[in-house]
Amino acid sequence: MLQRPAFLLGYSGLLPAFAALGTALAGPPEWRELAFRAGALYAGLILSFLGGAWWGLSTRAEPEKAWPFYIMSVLPSLAALALLLLLNPPRLVILGGLIAITLPVDRLLVKSGLAPANWMLLRVPLTVGLSLATVGLGLAAMV
Repeated sequence: MLQRPAFLLGYSGLLPAFAALGTALAGPPEWRELAFRAGALYAGLILSFLGGAWWGLSTRAEPEKAWPFYIMSVLPSLAALALLLLLNPPRLVILGGLIAITLPVDRLLVKSGLAPANWMLLRVPLTVGLSLATVGLGLAAMV
């Protein structure tokens, strides 16, 4: 069962993403490029971090059932790396979309008994929040 610190720190983890978006939308023009890059890097780091969490949860699987979970857990880092190496506004929108589609894996981890029962209470709002901020940042950079 996830405890209160996980929720407090999890929600505070949305602050950098929304700060980057706010700066890109309303900050001084000379800060917008930095906001775009910082928000992109943060989204990529968090996507990789999520893959790391999945890896840790995968260690709880029975050895004969663990392979698919391990494979899923390395994909977020590889995707984030590829998109950040070729970073541009449309790819940042794609990164935001990839963040959104992590939820089915989270649900599978819960259903498989590998993630805590209240995992989705944390993952849904954090995933939606980071996804929206990242897509918004990508769209803001296109104008």
